[in-house]
Amino acid sequence: MVRNWLILADDLTGAADCGIAFARRGLVASVGWHGAAGGAEGDVLAVDADSRRLPPGEAGARHAALLRAHHRPCQGLVKKIDSTLRGQPAAELAATLEALRAAGRPSLAVVAPAFPATGRTTEGGRVRLDGRPLESTPLWARDHSYGSADLVEVLASAGLAARHLPLATIRGGEAALAAALEAALAEGLDAVACDAAGPGDLDALARASLPLADRVLWVGSGGIAAALAAALPGDDAPAAPCPPALRGGVLVVVGSIAEASRAAAARLVEADAATLVEVPVAVLRAGPADPRWDALSARIAGSVAAGRDTLVPVTDASAADLSQGAALATALAGLLAAAGGRMGALFATGGETACALLSRLGVHGIRLLEEVEPGVPLGVTQGAIAVPVMTKAGAFGTDETILRSLTRLHDLTGTSA
Repeated sequence: MVRNWLILADDLTGAADCGIAFARRGLVASVGWHGAAGGAEGDVLAVDADSRRLPPGEAGARHAALLRAHHRPCQGLVKKIDSTLRGQPAAELAATLEALRAAGRPSLAVVAPAFPATGRTTEGGRVRLDGRPLESTPLWARDHSYGSADLVEVLASAGLAARHLPLATIRGGEAALAAALEAALAEGLDAVACDAAGPGDLDALARASLPLADRVLWVGSGGIAAALAAALPGDDAPAAPCPPALRGGVLVVVGSIAEASRAAAARLVEADAATLVEVPVAVLRAGPADPRWDALSARIAGSVAAGRDTLVPVTDASAADLSQGAALATALAGLLAAAGGRMGALFATGGETACALLSRLGVHGIRLLEEVEPGVPLGVTQGAIAVPVMTKAGAFGTDETILRSLTRLHDLTGTSA
């Protein structure tokens, strides 16, 4: 069975979501990102291509380049995509398959974006969110790249030939499911789009497809990564090492406009569990020229230096142009740089936000330790500083997620909030 894995992701939180699944099985897993100087460490490397907002051609080219740089023979390959199809998953997969085949490895993509633990399922070949068709949700209305959430149609938009594997096939027994995958390989299909309405569906898919690891790659989110890791042989994983003791307060950065992240931030304020310092999006657009910049930066840095957990939400972000996401994340990293040098730990929603700040601080990776709850991995930074860090995809979680995560971090490090 495969022990070494490469995960190519379109954002940092997704890379960490997938990597932590293997860390739970006792494998040494790290996250790195595009442009970072750090190399592979351990059994599992998850690389953030930072491609979510790139146009299709550039997104695909970046994934192909990362594959050529990091992929090794006899290594399992997961292409992480957003569970709600944001970004350019089809173009990235097409480029990845082309690079694999150029290297002499014919491959079938097992496409399974479902993550039932977070409300993402696939039925009839279409993605659903909390039981609703994805196309009817505010998330789709705000940020989508395709005409529909029909996976076969999405893949066809990048020239990929795919077949839908319905729930009846997924639940028809591992032998029948393995035979369906073998048939797709024999026909030379590019991909199979797999239904999954519950965790058991992904588990069955993982068990049936793992023996084909030299001929398939898996395409999905943290759900398929967890299923693959669970299907690996071995005893129970050893306890993860504890993160280092906090030397300052936790910096909680909410750069996401997703409803789940905003609700979790509001709950933190309601519980009086963190000092609140709001950053208007207009300040980030203006940069250091804004007269509020220096005072905000100093206030946040002083708060974490004094040992206070400090919540920094970006306000009026719903009015921000989503195409400016990278520029706003870079500006926020500049504003928080002083606080980053004094913080005891970081909790960040949104991969761009976390990556921009950590890169600014000389961090090139994260050694993953444990999953606080679905979609919230905990690790320790690698590079110029070593501090605990937790990341959360913007749309994941409940209004209690950040509060519970901080409680867990303080329990692990033996510190009080």
